This record gives sequence, structure tokens and C-alpha cells, in this order.
Amino acid sequence: MRDRRKCLHPWAGFVLFATALAVNPLTALAQETRESEIAKKQEEKAAQAAPYQPNRYEQIMNNLEESFVSPPSGFFPYFGSVYSGGGFTLGAGYRHFYAREAVWEIKGLYSIKNYKNIEVGTRTPWNRSGRWNTGLRAGWRDATQVGFYGLGMDTVSDDRANARIKQTYVTGDVRFKPSWWTRLEGEVSYDDFRTEEGQGRAPSIETVYDPTTAPGLFSSPKYIRSEGTAAIDWRPAAGYARRGGYYGATFVDHTDTDETYSFQRVDAELIQHLPILRENWVLSFRGRVQSVLDDDDTVPYFLMPFLGSGSTLRAYSTGRFRDRHALLTTAEFRWIVNRLALDMAIFYDAGKVASRRRDLDFENLKSNWGIGARFHGPTTTPIRLEIAKGTDGWHLVISSNAAF
Repeated sequence: MRDRRKCLHPWAGFVLFATALAVNPLTALAQETRESEIAKKQEEKAAQAAPYQPNRYEQIMNNLEESFVSPPSGFFPYFGSVYSGGGFTLGAGYRHFYAREAVWEIKGLYSIKNYKNIEVGTRTPWNRSGRWNTGLRAGWRDATQVGFYGLGMDTVSDDRANARIKQTYVTGDVRFKPSWWTRLEGEVSYDDFRTEEGQGRAPSIETVYDPTTAPGLFSSPKYIRSEGTAAIDWRPAAGYARRGGYYGATFVDHTDTDETYSFQRVDAELIQHLPILRENWVLSFRGRVQSVLDDDDTVPYFLMPFLGSGSTLRAYSTGRFRDRHALLTTAEFRWIVNRLALDMAIFYDAGKVASRRRDLDFENLKSNWGIGARFHGPTTTPIRLEIAKGTDGWHLVISSNAAF
């Protein structure tokens, strides 16, 4: 028996060897089959895959964005404001690139309140993306129903009177970015104002007020205006931001050519956006102070700091509160409905004006709250719709600019 087992050993080895030869090709064939199936599925998936196609709404917002950020030469739609409180405004313009980074353009605006503005200008770089930016523009505007309610915080909405303000201007500006987070800006302008009888449903201003209660009534000052701004700004863009901040101060000098209405003013503004959970929500805060420096200077009523507008106290008509000094605070809770196109926000505004700087405190503030929708692109806010509630009731805001 021992000898027979010994004789079977070579045959057992031969069987094992033959089995291995048979199994290895089958295993290799199965592995090759699996790999080919995987490769085939990947090819089919790649053939079916396509680049992301934005929906119709996103395409519209992208087109609006391109009209402002990366436009070609030719005609373009223009959205802006002729003068604060002018109501819904439409406009158009024509631009021509005469150098790689330089453009000249002419544009006009017209509002439902018969406000008008036409302007021609040039700037380089055309998209203001360089370290240096320079511009020159000249224009004319006509605001037919500028509201005036008197000076101070004790006015009521029934005190409204209208004035007509015309302005011809020639302005040059330069902007310099020492670093990506700092800004220096300068501007010099010749501003020729004319004030006339107001139009609209409210009475004309001279029937309600006199030069004592409305300083500069029916005056026509001609100013050499110069101003300079220094700021820390680390927002992605001023026209739309979900993070970053802005801390800036501006000095403004209005030199009247006949020295009657010369004055100087200082503005300080702080903006901070605090993103939450990868910018799904944002807490945004703003504070601003405007102050005329010399108490003896006579400031025309239409150039005084004011509160009440689509970007200050949003439940109040434009220019609802005017005086020599103004304080504004704002808080917003924003949630991002669509990162490419739509934000929603709940906001609260509070502020006051005062004739004396020492009265510019946090007591007896006027306030409002509201909710709004912002239709935006990556760097601009072409449409902002808001409704706000204050002591004067509900107020609708339609704007083509960011709130702040």
C-alpha cells in the first residue's frame, strides 16, 4: 500500500498542475471581462454627461451681469438713479472701447417722476479692476419733485413740499489700491446747481418754507467740490458681498465760487458681513456718521445729510429727515436662496439727524424693519425689492443697487 501511494504522487502533481493551467486563464478572462464592463460603463457615462446648463432665470441674471461687468462695444441697458427718490428708472447707453482697457460712453436715464439725467464720460480700466483707475465725466440732471419736510426729527410726513433741482457737472476721479484690501480715492468736480419751484402733488417749497426754515431756498450755488476717501475694504465686490468688510472715512469740501454756501463735511462708514455655515446665511451690519464740520457754515437744505431712502431708513420717503449731522445703523439677516441669483433678507434700520453734533447719540432714534429680495450676479445687484414698516406706514423699495 505504501508503494502504491508513492506511485500516485506524480499523477497528483500532474493533475494539480493541469487544473492550475485551466483555472488561471478562466480567472484572467473573468478579470478582463469585468474591466471591460467597467470601462464600457465609464464611456457610456461620459457620453451622457454634459456641462451644467443654467436655468432660464440664471441665464437672465448672468446676461444682466455681463452688461455691466464684461460688455462689448455698442448699445446696452442702463439701470441707475437720477436723484434719490426719483422712483422707478430706466435707461440706455452706448459705449465704445478706444483702447484695450479704456472706454467712452454716453448714457441716459428717465424716471416715472420725470427725473432726467444724461452723461458722457470715459474711464480706464473700463471694469475698474486694475490697481489704478481714472475717469472723467460730464452731465446734466433734472430732479423735478425733491421732497423737503423741514429740518430735524420732529417733522411729519404732511409737512412735505417739493423743489426742483437742476445740476450741471464735470467730474474727474482717480482710485488707487495700495493692496488688495486698501483703497484710496480722490474726486474733483464742478457742480452748478439751480433750484426752482417744485412739481408733483405736494405744494411747491416756497409756499411752505422760507430761507430760514429751508436754508438756500431758490439759491443757485456753483461749487468746486473736492473729496478724498481712505478705506480698508476686503469685500469681494462693493456691488454684492456675502463676506468681508469695509471701514472708510471721506472728507468733502464744497467751495462756493461766491463764498456764500461753502462748507466741509466728514463721513465715516463701517460695513461687516459675517457668513454662517459656508455662507448659507449671513449677518450684515452697517454704521454711518455724517457731520458738517463748522457750525457757522450755511449749508443748502438739498446738500444736508439726510435719512430716509432705499439705502438708509427704508420705511421713509427720501429726504424725510434732514439736518447738519446724521447717524445711521443697520442690521440684516440674509439667507442665500440661490448662490448665483437670489438672496432674501430681514432687516432693521435705526438713525437720527441733529443740528448739533453732541446730540448725535443713540437716544430717540427713528427705526423700521422689513423684508426683501435681492436678485444679484457675482459682483452686482441689478434688482432689489424690499418692503419696510416704520411710523409713517409701509414703504416699497425698488432699487438697482445693493443695500450696502
